[in-house]
Amino acid sequence: MATQKMLKFVSTPREMPVKRPATERSEDFHEIYREFADAKAAEQASRCSQCGVPYCQSHCPLHNNIPDWLRLTAEGRLEEAYRVSQATNTFPEICGRICPQDRLCEGNCVIEQSGHGTVTIGSIEKYITDTAWERGWVQPAAPVMERSESVGIIGAGPGGLAAADMLRRQGFQVTVYDRYDRAGGLLTYGIPGFKLEKDVVMRRNALLQDGGVDFVLNCNVGQDISFDAIRGKHDAVLIATGVYKTRDLDIDNADAGGVVRAIDYLTASNKVEFGDEVPDFEDGELNARGKRVIVIGGGDTAMDCVRTAIRQGALSVKCLYRRDRANMPGSQREVQNAEEEGVEFVWMSAPGSFIGHVPGIAMQAQEADVDGPTGKLAQIAQVRVQKMRLGAPDVSGRQSPELIEGADYDEPADLVIKALGFEPEDLPKLWGVDGLEVTRWGTIKANFQTHQTSLPGVFAVGDIVRGASLVVWAIRDGREAAESIAGYLTGEARIAAE
Repeated sequence: MATQKMLKFVSTPREMPVKRPATERSEDFHEIYREFADAKAAEQASRCSQCGVPYCQSHCPLHNNIPDWLRLTAEGRLEEAYRVSQATNTFPEICGRICPQDRLCEGNCVIEQSGHGTVTIGSIEKYITDTAWERGWVQPAAPVMERSESVGIIGAGPGGLAAADMLRRQGFQVTVYDRYDRAGGLLTYGIPGFKLEKDVVMRRNALLQDGGVDFVLNCNVGQDISFDAIRGKHDAVLIATGVYKTRDLDIDNADAGGVVRAIDYLTASNKVEFGDEVPDFEDGELNARGKRVIVIGGGDTAMDCVRTAIRQGALSVKCLYRRDRANMPGSQREVQNAEEEGVEFVWMSAPGSFIGHVPGIAMQAQEADVDGPTGKLAQIAQVRVQKMRLGAPDVSGRQSPELIEGADYDEPADLVIKALGFEPEDLPKLWGVDGLEVTRWGTIKANFQTHQTSLPGVFAVGDIVRGASLVVWAIRDGREAAESIAGYLTGEARIAAE
């Protein structure tokens, strides 16, 4: 009986794929986990309790049919496991690598609640799809019938690519426009290789291209082509740009030399890994080698920055976060990985000001003037760190950080990376679009069921609607929008309750 292969959580302990030693992995940008072998993946999958109400599935934004593909893996029916997995998820091998499973599926596993340790869902998901690629089960879209209607997708991130895949499989003509020279968005340029090796993303891009998706790269909408021109060329348009505008600090010397944005820093690092020439990396501006690095922020982007700096050969890496470890928005698994690799976390602390020195002039601190007597830009020398305590909860229920007066101190720094989160660009203004409604936060206003915007035939998904969020939510939005767009183009649109 199939059930005899399951319910092994009582006798079989939880086991993750072996992590490469910190001393070894901090020298390169390869992924940190070794692969599961067939037997080990089957053994770990067999720990699933096959519960009647699978919380793992209900807490997954894509509602992946996790218990079924765990059972199929335990039974050695890997191709069927892959088919079930990809039925609800366009990029399972990517989600298996970068989803914060500890907050989603694994964090809600029933056997975890009973003290037996969660099933290693993410690692098995990654294993299933990597095996599918190796064995040739992953095939490009081959629509039964080509359709004449075309869709223009602005943004080649996970939301846009998920929609492109779904629409292409139904035979629609799909063109994806993106500002970068490679598709993938943050999957390509925002997430470091030690979490998501780039050939994993590139082979997905190639698969979409093989399936008939057209890519127009190095294309800035509003500069190289107007939004109206894209609307004119296509029967429907999907906006999936993501959010790239960095939140900033309102402190002294905020623009000192050596103070950089996380997105610029990570993009440069990823481009170097691709073998591209990056002048700002070569001249040291976006390179942590030999520097005392301070990263400001506590989300997953901050974790990507601190771990990248370690790999680039930083002298020291410290992460300032204004709350404590328990209130950190980033994955606890990532914090642990970073600590193992030599990152120091300075909890309950925030920058009060940046103190610079002017290159070529004695190292006296200049707190207010960014421009020195020679007109040169002040170079970061120290960060004035303010100590915090947690006060009353804010509207979200999290305790608000409060300043402890008189507890400031100065921390030496050669490179400061701001990882403070992202905000939407003003797209209506940037693109010169009339009638595209936005919320008070600047995100595009779209129907939560159909993803239709205020403009007819224009849809929007992902972070540009939600604000900065997870890749898995962008994939869900993209798949849902593809369904709505197909209905809109064929006259079978489902009517959504406003």
